Amino acid sequence: MYAFPELTAAARAQLQGLIGTSTRGAQDLLDRFDRWGQDLITAFAELYPIETALPQLIEVMAAAHLHRDEELQQRDRERVLEQDWFQSEQTIGYVAYADLFAKNLKGINKRIPYLKDLGITYLHLLPILKPRPGANDGGYAVMDYRALREDLGSMKELRSTADKLHDSGISLTLDLVLNHVAQEHEWAEKARAGDASYRDYFYVYPDRTIPDEYEKTLLEVFPDFAPGNFTWDDELKGWVWTTFNSYQWDVNWSNPAVFCEYADIIANLANHGVDCIRLDAIAFMWKRMGTICQGEPEVHVITQALRAFARILCPSMIFKAEAIVGPAQVGAYLGEGKHAGKVSDLAYHNSLMVQIWSAIAAKDNSLMVHTMSRFAGLPSTTAWGVYLRCHDDIGWAIDDTDAQEVGLNGHDHRMFLAEYFEGNFYGSLATGEPFMPDPVSGERRTSGTGASLAGIEKAIKLKDEKLLDQAIDRYLCAYTMVFGFGGIPLLYMGDEIGLLNDHSYLKDETKKEDNRWIHRPKMNWRVADAAAAGELNDKPAGRIYNRIKHVIDVRKTLPSLHAGVATQVCSGTGKGVVIFDRVHPAGDLVQVYNISDSARWLSPHDLGHLGTHVTDHLTGHTFDIGEGIPLAPYEVRWFSKA
Repeated sequence: MYAFPELTAAARAQLQGLIGTSTRGAQDLLDRFDRWGQDLITAFAELYPIETALPQLIEVMAAAHLHRDEELQQRDRERVLEQDWFQSEQTIGYVAYADLFAKNLKGINKRIPYLKDLGITYLHLLPILKPRPGANDGGYAVMDYRALREDLGSMKELRSTADKLHDSGISLTLDLVLNHVAQEHEWAEKARAGDASYRDYFYVYPDRTIPDEYEKTLLEVFPDFAPGNFTWDDELKGWVWTTFNSYQWDVNWSNPAVFCEYADIIANLANHGVDCIRLDAIAFMWKRMGTICQGEPEVHVITQALRAFARILCPSMIFKAEAIVGPAQVGAYLGEGKHAGKVSDLAYHNSLMVQIWSAIAAKDNSLMVHTMSRFAGLPSTTAWGVYLRCHDDIGWAIDDTDAQEVGLNGHDHRMFLAEYFEGNFYGSLATGEPFMPDPVSGERRTSGTGASLAGIEKAIKLKDEKLLDQAIDRYLCAYTMVFGFGGIPLLYMGDEIGLLNDHSYLKDETKKEDNRWIHRPKMNWRVADAAAAGELNDKPAGRIYNRIKHVIDVRKTLPSLHAGVATQVCSGTGKGVVIFDRVHPAGDLVQVYNISDSARWLSPHDLGHLGTHVTDHLTGHTFDIGEGIPLAPYEVRWFSKA
């Protein structure tokens, strides 16, 4: 049993000896160690031989502090005083591939005014760290965490971009892949060269005995083009664990040297001005025989230790967990029990995204209301990352029990959603593509941009103005839910102008087998600039841009959208109306969404405690709803008491 007060005191003494006490920054660091040091040490001690491993980690922290300049230390001080910055109603996210958005970092610098004018305060650049050449899982097969893709820029340019973003009030998020590295990574090369210490950075087995035991319970992430979870390597003379692709080697987090390596990587990103790291593939980090090796308890212990390390070293940085799991599992990534408030600050609300699309396809709120009721309250210091589309496919994560409890068959509903968003269901205008179909069940995921899934692409092709109007309203109804739920709304690149599916990926040998590139189109700046300038107000892109910008502007006036309180998802009168009820000390907000393509009725009962004399913040009108009001197809209202 460890004596944690003594260990903490010894670690603090070591840290003080390395950084001194003569500067304000050193005093700040030691004060933060006094606050969060025990969170770091108690978690670290659960996993590693602390007497030998902790001093190494303290050396990493001290060295990184000495390289953290005064500008970033001042940002730390400001963020310590405003720790809820990412929960604010003012925070609006944007997600983009750097090359597709603006070619490179220099191009991004030129586009910062566009983002600022739109209202963006948080920019997530999808993988920009140096990937392996050739196929690289969309950039998630990283061969060097300390360099960028050569075509995007240098680490020095990254810092310059971060500074320019900060000057415009925009925080920067980058991806950090935790579960694996590319087979060309320096660690893997050293392991192949026979360095035993680096071989222990990975899971390597001389024969199939242990891999076969693991395979009995493991799932396959990409069964079509990367079956199995282990790959033979001739130079290693062993089977290496490769959950995702044969060229992505899973790292061994039970090795304290691996932890220290990643702590140093996080410190380096922080010292280049990164404000948030997206913890990619976080669920897969710990391996345990007889399980699916996802979401094991040690994942959250590791995250607590990494989060405490960052809170001490660089408190302006936050963590976002990429945990695409169900309602029963996702809470752990934001902290439950002893880890509450001590792990990630943000997590993706994958279930909300799925339920929005599901409710719109079914024109029925039953499953959405029931599923959302299962989410427990979050730690008050955390928030959801809320989105309609992202760079990935949509997995129709409908829980069988949830479906059964509202009178549905889970398999049948998942099949319905796939069919609907591929445009194969009667009345659907969606133009999605099937991704990774299961040859046995027929279930599959879906690729496609938000606008194409909402039917805008098909309506344009049919030259049907009525269908186009309805598709735009459908799309904006869904996106307004994202902006109204609470947490950070994440606008995917080009969605503000309704970019459509892009089939040009089929001409690229490195992409043509992966149809997720259909919803990763290059930003159309001719259209975006014209829309932002008000030159396309009668065109789909301009109409979408104007309404999304309006919702962003309205959101920023409503303190009740601060993520510190949860949204209750309720049913309106009839199954076609969804209510988001937010009870907040700054003023209650009741949001009304007609998720159907027919008129519905809003009754005074639907507004609950607000009464009948209300203000609709989206229109600016104050009125009495009397006995009720009609809702047009896909109409949206945000009400507060007048």
